[in-house]
Amino acid sequence: MTRRTWLNTGCGTHPADITGCENGADLNRRRALGLAAGFLTAGALPAAASGPDSGPFRHQIRTYANHVVVSKRHRVMALMDGETELKKYRIHLGFDPQGHKTRYGDGRTPEGRYYIDRRNPRSEFYLSLGISYPNSRDVARAMAMGVNPGGDIFIHGGPTKPEDRRKRDWTAGCIAVTNEEIEEIWSLVPTGIPITILG
Repeated sequence: MTRRTWLNTGCGTHPADITGCENGADLNRRRALGLAAGFLTAGALPAAASGPDSGPFRHQIRTYANHVVVSKRHRVMALMDGETELKKYRIHLGFDPQGHKTRYGDGRTPEGRYYIDRRNPRSEFYLSLGISYPNSRDVARAMAMGVNPGGDIFIHGGPTKPEDRRKRDWTAGCIAVTNEEIEEIWSLVPTGIPITILG
């Protein structure tokens, strides 16, 4: 298309065709201004309006977990969104993992339904998400036994001691993953969601 054709689209390409269209120069000016305004408006829109894959500023839609499920027997932790499994991780447990935690120092990871109740960005084990153990039932059981129920149970990063890196289960009752994995878990797991720990 020639420059003249583009400017006169709709009224013909010959000067004689402009008759009955409005003044050709005025029409062309208005069209040019309209196109310029359209380009300026499009340029003012945020990158997301052009679609998620356009330009360097891509908006990522992230699905957060609403439930964490741990299987001690299989050494697996899954982040869930309803019935959908978002991510799964191999885990390390307390140094004596069989059975429910009942007292301070027993090396067991608790079993049952708890909540992610706090976050520690300055954890000794890189990052950590707190688990709400002991709950009222755990405290009552420990009191009946005359023992301290223990506490400070977390999901956290890897070991700081070289000798622990060779062990299958090395924590004092926590759930451990790698440092890279705890970064991802930290970003996907909101405070307040339930965690179910199965034996």
